[in-house]
Amino acid sequence: MNKNTPLNPGMNPDMKTEIAIIGAGMSGLYTAFRLTADKKHKASQVQIFDMNDRLGGRLESVVMPGMNFWGELGGMRYLTSQEIVTALIEGYPLTEKDPEKRKFALKDRMTPVDFPMGDTSKLLFYLRKQRMKQDAWQVAQSKGKKLESRYFLDDDDIGYNSDQLFNKVIYEVLMADPWFAKKYGKKVSHDSKYDYVFKLTSRDWDHIKPKLVYNFPDSPYDGRKVNDIGFWNLIKDRISQEGYEFVANAGGYYSNTINWNSAEAFPYMVGDFSENMKYKTIEEGYDSIAYAIANQYMAEEDACIWSENKLLTFTKEHAEKKKYRYELTFLNLQTNSRWNVYANTIVLAMPRKSLELLDQNNFFFDVNENTVLDKNIRSVIMEPSFKILMGFKEAWWKQLGIDSGHSITDLPLRQCYYFGTDPETGNSMLLGSYGDMETETFWKALSDDKVLFKAKPAESASLKELKALTSVQATKLMTEEVLKELRELHGPDVEIPEPYVTWFRDWTDDPFGAGYHAWKAGISVKDVMPYMRKPVASEKIHICGEAYSDQQGWVEGAFCEAEKMLQEHFALKRPVWIDRRYYMGW
Repeated sequence: MNKNTPLNPGMNPDMKTEIAIIGAGMSGLYTAFRLTADKKHKASQVQIFDMNDRLGGRLESVVMPGMNFWGELGGMRYLTSQEIVTALIEGYPLTEKDPEKRKFALKDRMTPVDFPMGDTSKLLFYLRKQRMKQDAWQVAQSKGKKLESRYFLDDDDIGYNSDQLFNKVIYEVLMADPWFAKKYGKKVSHDSKYDYVFKLTSRDWDHIKPKLVYNFPDSPYDGRKVNDIGFWNLIKDRISQEGYEFVANAGGYYSNTINWNSAEAFPYMVGDFSENMKYKTIEEGYDSIAYAIANQYMAEEDACIWSENKLLTFTKEHAEKKKYRYELTFLNLQTNSRWNVYANTIVLAMPRKSLELLDQNNFFFDVNENTVLDKNIRSVIMEPSFKILMGFKEAWWKQLGIDSGHSITDLPLRQCYYFGTDPETGNSMLLGSYGDMETETFWKALSDDKVLFKAKPAESASLKELKALTSVQATKLMTEEVLKELRELHGPDVEIPEPYVTWFRDWTDDPFGAGYHAWKAGISVKDVMPYMRKPVASEKIHICGEAYSDQQGWVEGAFCEAEKMLQEHFALKRPVWIDRRYYMGW
């Protein structure tokens, strides 16, 4: 697996190309790969520009000193029900069960491995200062008992764990709509007191989401479309504010329970129905998928990824407008120099914040000229995400019998993932904080402190290697706070030493603005998604990426939006690695 993809931080003033792709994240790289692999365009006609000095956008896999395995600062896994990313990593057709007989769309080989979820009888919950194993609810249920937490739940909700309670809410809302019950009732079932089954496909959900009605006469939301109700509003209405606090805390992600679009939240929370679906990742680091796609594009003659070049604006009024529709102005970050590129098509493979950082006074973004685009850009909520990797000289979590997976708490760190141990050195990696949403200001105050954590030598981790990571260390204050919370989460019987190195990433920083996105309540997602792929009919400007997809927070969302854009507006045919029956959404 080659991660030494050549990047060009230089300039080529007055360069002419057909298609300028802005963003070397997953949708931008995929777009360039597809356009050139299809042979309809030479690579000289398809150029990529990005202001960063690396590839992958919000995928970032790193190896910490003293460890011979990858940790993840950004996206870290995929679902085998997500057929584009799975086929690009594992080969196609996916119906061929023998991996050796599959074909590959990419030359670089990646090693798919199961993403370890851990043993729930060992992993922890720590909620309202109550510490318990993650299977505590199921253990009680198996004995005919109800586990009582420190949440004052309604009588009917006591004994459910957070996942079961989410499912209960969604099932009851679905079955309360007579239209749904008649058309899809056979695809959902309540098999036992705590177990709910949803056999709804992505295509089913796209039919359901715009039509589903909230039918509870004692509710202020009675008769409203579920699409128009915020998820927090809906959860509180069904199981009380205290029930909301329970599912928000125990679910591990505040981002799942913010007041986003309830209709979009439903399939996200219950998951895609697919037999034998599992979480997987890539042994060489999850960002390998970005480098494999980039390498495929870069193998074409005259291909180029112009790194450290920031798009400032674009215009239609320029000297070359007889041959080229747009003039793009870039700032080369190494030289602080401006230069121009001429193109006939622009693909903005960018999330919301990156779009908002562009010149909002040009002809395309001007709110006085295009109020619809302005509204649709703001149709998604930017969800903050803070991650801190910590390297320890030993896997101290094994004192509790924990080998992998994650523990969950209502403390600001929210989750910690046990990433693994180097068998040679014993050095071990932990994702020490997975902060999001309402914890943003807590961690922001600590991450803005001036004193950084000072890395210390460890087995096979030289001082030279550690000093090279000085700029990515968490602050000393943040590290101490994370350690304090880890000690409280794991209890007094576990001795947790200081780490020897950290690696911090705040995804709210420009140009990303967020770790992932969520649709606002009241947005007609089925209309906004195709709109964003070509916002202005008379212009050859396209927007694609995870932010405006129906699989937000997933690489698959970026791939699906890019693929639909390419088929709809660039006349590309569906590639052989995507099964013709695979549904990519609106």
